Amino acid sequence: MGKYLNPGNEAFAEIIEGNYIDKTGLIDLINNSINKPEKLMCLSRPRRFGKSYTAQMLCAYYDCSCDSHFLFDQYKISKAESYRKHLNQYNVIVIDVTGFISTVKQSDGMLKLSGVPGMIAKDLRNDLIEVYPELSRFITVENCLLQFVEKSGKKIVFIIDEWDALIREAKDDHKTQEAYLNLLRGLFKNANVTPKVVAAAYMTGILPIKKDGSQSAISNFREYSMIKPRKFGEYVGFTEEEVRKLCDENNISFDSMKQWYDGYDFKDVGAVYNPNSVMQAIDNGDFDSYWTETSAAEGLMEYISKPYNGLSKTIAELIGGVDVTVNTNGFANDLVTFKGKDDVLTLMIHLGYLAYNSESKTVYIPNEEIKLEFQKSIREVNHKETLKRLEESEKLFIDTIHGNEEAVARQIEKIHGEETAPLHYNKEESLRSVIKLAYYTYRDHYLQWEELPVGEGYADVVYLPKHNSD
Repeated sequence: MGKYLNPGNEAFAEIIEGNYIDKTGLIDLINNSINKPEKLMCLSRPRRFGKSYTAQMLCAYYDCSCDSHFLFDQYKISKAESYRKHLNQYNVIVIDVTGFISTVKQSDGMLKLSGVPGMIAKDLRNDLIEVYPELSRFITVENCLLQFVEKSGKKIVFIIDEWDALIREAKDDHKTQEAYLNLLRGLFKNANVTPKVVAAAYMTGILPIKKDGSQSAISNFREYSMIKPRKFGEYVGFTEEEVRKLCDENNISFDSMKQWYDGYDFKDVGAVYNPNSVMQAIDNGDFDSYWTETSAAEGLMEYISKPYNGLSKTIAELIGGVDVTVNTNGFANDLVTFKGKDDVLTLMIHLGYLAYNSESKTVYIPNEEIKLEFQKSIREVNHKETLKRLEESEKLFIDTIHGNEEAVARQIEKIHGEETAPLHYNKEESLRSVIKLAYYTYRDHYLQWEELPVGEGYADVVYLPKHNSD
C-alpha cells in the first residue's frame, strides 16, 4: 500500500522459494500475546541470524491488504489454534531503520543522523495520509495513528527491523539517540495511544534496548536476547534437528557442520547454529568462516584490544578453550559505555562472538568459525602480553613435536605458576586449564578434544592434526 504501511507478502513468498526452514511456530507465540500486556517484544540476535527473514514472515502473515493462506497453509503455524484468527487481520507498519540511515548517508551530507527520528515520523504520517487524506489536519504521527485505526477499524502490528541501528550508528550522539527513543516512547509507552493503536509490536536488532540508567529506556517491552532468549530460543537460529535434516538432504557431513557452526546452547532447546553460515556451507559445499561476510561495523579486534584490567588474560583463556565467568548485568546495551571487561564480554555475546551458559554464567568461544575470527584478530592486536603468549605457544608446539621435554616442562610450569592460585595448584581442572592456555595457538594446525577414550581410561586433552596440517 505504502512504503511502510501494509507492504504485502511478496518478500516472504520469495523466501520460501529457497531452501526454507520452517520457523512459523514463532507466529503462534506472538498471536498469544496480541492485545495483552506482553504484546510489546524485542528480540535481539547477531547479524545474519535471520532477523529480516522473520520480519518479512510476520508482515506476510498479519498484513490485511493481502491473502497469505497459500503461503502458510503448508507450515507449522497452520496447525495452531490461533492460525486463522489472526491471519491477515491487521494493518502492518514495517520500519527498517537501516533504510532511513542509508537515505541520510546518500544525501551528500545535507542531512545528519539527527534527522532520522523526524524522518521516520514524517514518512509514517505521509503513508497514513495517503490512505485517508483528511488525516493531514493532524500534526503528530500519534494523532494520525489514532484516527487511522478508528477509520480503518483495525489495530496495527508494528514490525521494527534493526531497531538499534541508529543507536549503533550515532553511538556518540546522545541527542540523536534520545530523540529516537522518545519517538519509540511516543508510539509504545503512551497511555493515550498505545492501547488503542497497537495490537502487537515486534522489534529486532543486534542489541537489547538501551538502558536509561539501570532500566530499559522503553521498559514496557519484554526483552529476549542471546543471554536470555527464553521461549524464543529455538527461533534464534537453526536447531540441531533442523541442521541434521539439511545435512541428510544435501549429503553433507553433520559432524563437520556441528564442529564449524554449532556452539550456541539455550535452555530447553539445546544446540543452536548460525543459519547464514550453515546455508553458505551447503550452497558452496565448503566449510569455512563466513563470519567476515557479515560486514559488521563492530570489529572483534576493537573490543579485545580494550585496555581493561584482566581482559588480555581472559581472551587468552577463551582462545585456549577455557570457560570464563562473566557478569552481564551492568551492560548498558550500547557500543560506548564500558566499565570493564565484563561489559566487553557481554557485548561479544550479543554480537555472536561468544556463547553464554546461563546456568554457570560463563562464556566460551562457540565453534570453529568464531575461533578463526579470534585467531585472525589476536595477531593484529598490539598487546605485548598477547604477542608474547602467541610466540611462547607456537614454540611450545615445536618443542613438543621434537621431544624437547625440558623446554616443554619449563613452559608448562611457567604457565602453571602464572595462572593458578596456590590453593588450586594441584586440582585436575586447574591442570587442564594450564594445558589449554599453554597450547592456545593449536587452532592453526590442530583440533582440540577433551576426555577422549584411549584404551584404558580417557585423555584429558588431545590435539589431533587437521587434515591439511603440515
